[in-house]
Amino acid sequence: MRQQQLRRLAQQNGHRAEKLAALVLRLKGYRILHRRYRTRLGEVDLIARRGKLIAIVEVKARPTLQQAVDAVTPAAWRRISNSADLWLMGCRDAAQVSLRFDIVAVCPRRWPVHISGAWQPV
Repeated sequence: MRQQQLRRLAQQNGHRAEKLAALVLRLKGYRILHRRYRTRLGEVDLIARRGKLIAIVEVKARPTLQQAVDAVTPAAWRRISNSADLWLMGCRDAAQVSLRFDIVAVCPRRWPVHISGAWQPV
């Protein structure tokens, strides 16, 4: 029972972090196209657009900025990149947009940090 409670608490914390990250991106002029976009290959936390730029955003809630960045592993890059490719196949103006992979790190008692171009697709 205790493990279920911890899992639920972590999930709630993650959802809160995603909401905060979406707010930060909206304040920067992005429009949130999808939250928790799920495919058979994985999930993308946020898909945001500003002009002709599509940002594929991984949100990490960790105690420090470095831990948040380190939590996005090469395996996660592949999973997110593959999911983004599936999303892009359904995008009407895919040929006209540029794709970028970002991280939003949500740390306690700090404004979230948006890291643009955190990695290149694999």
